[in-house]
Amino acid sequence: MKKYSVGSLFAGVGGICLGFKNAKTEKSSYELIWANEFDKYAAETYRTNFSHNLLVGDIKYVLHPEMVENEIERSYFEKLHEQILEKPLDILNGGFPCQAFSIAGSQKGFDDERGNLFLNIIDLIEQLGEKFYKPRVLFLENVKNLKSHDHGNTYKIIKQKLEDCGYTIFEKIINTMDYTDIPQNRERIYIIGLLNDKDIKKFKVFDNIEKYNRKKTKKEKEELIKSIIDYKLSKDSNEKYFYTKNKYPNYFMTDDEFEKSGKGVKINLDEQITEKYQFYQCRRGMYVRKNKSDVCPTLTANMGTGGHNVPLIKCKDGIRKLTPAETFKLQGFPVGKGYKLPEKFNGKPYPDSQLYKQAGNAVSVPVIEMLATEILNLFDDVESEENK
Repeated sequence: MKKYSVGSLFAGVGGICLGFKNAKTEKSSYELIWANEFDKYAAETYRTNFSHNLLVGDIKYVLHPEMVENEIERSYFEKLHEQILEKPLDILNGGFPCQAFSIAGSQKGFDDERGNLFLNIIDLIEQLGEKFYKPRVLFLENVKNLKSHDHGNTYKIIKQKLEDCGYTIFEKIINTMDYTDIPQNRERIYIIGLLNDKDIKKFKVFDNIEKYNRKKTKKEKEELIKSIIDYKLSKDSNEKYFYTKNKYPNYFMTDDEFEKSGKGVKINLDEQITEKYQFYQCRRGMYVRKNKSDVCPTLTANMGTGGHNVPLIKCKDGIRKLTPAETFKLQGFPVGKGYKLPEKFNGKPYPDSQLYKQAGNAVSVPVIEMLATEILNLFDDVESEENK
């Protein structure tokens, strides 16, 4: 079986990596060479689940260790620099930070330092090209809003810079709930860049995506939700996930309490969260909203900034927020079936807040696997034609 080498920037907890790792055809598969991640908590989750080389540190300094003033730190980044350029790559992927472009974030784009992290992708492509050759395929993921940000100018710049590197760019907005069995409403833009003429001529990856489109009834969505959410989770052993009047008195207001409060909208979770297999959100503590798609709303990184941002459900023992494991499962990570969430960090219990943040920042693994498999089919077709 032919193996194609993969490097992963902004790897997070490994959603793109896992999708590529799972993808295979009868003729080919992928080999993960290295991944890069800056966040120390995400790196711990990554290490818990992957054994290949993880380069932990700011990619800017990995690519340019000479910019580091401290001698010890510079030595560390020099080693990472050698490792990231140790081997050529067939595929370079990255879910580059999206908060700068997201409607859930600041929308500052290139005015935000996180938005400029995209330029490190260009830098690495050029460095790989100088030492070996440029990656055959670029695989990038970001929020849907990237396409329309700043009236389309942001994406125009991104596309132009990739084209300046020699790539022909294809993009597609894909919603997780439509193309996989994961019940989450998550629209993301997937960008694929191709360097070789034969690949470009045969590229039908996005044209073929419709064969994966899975229209589901409300009952079918309910069954998928049941397979992920533990509706029997006990309040006695998992009290921290449950909402009660003692903990959140303003979320269980009686009519009398509401009249006295002077608030504009009454919130009473027991009265407003009534359907068992639905997902709700308490938006900024101001109102309760049920997701209209009969699936989980888009998981976001700000789930890690406070429990009120985590979707709520009605279960056997009352109203509770999703557990970290459930949020990972709603991204397609097989938690408990080969994928583990870390329990400790520096000798202390691993914080739920970091896991929520990681799940919100992650990609939907089945979407990645679907696209990565289509790329392998493309490779197989090109190779078959070359061998005729």
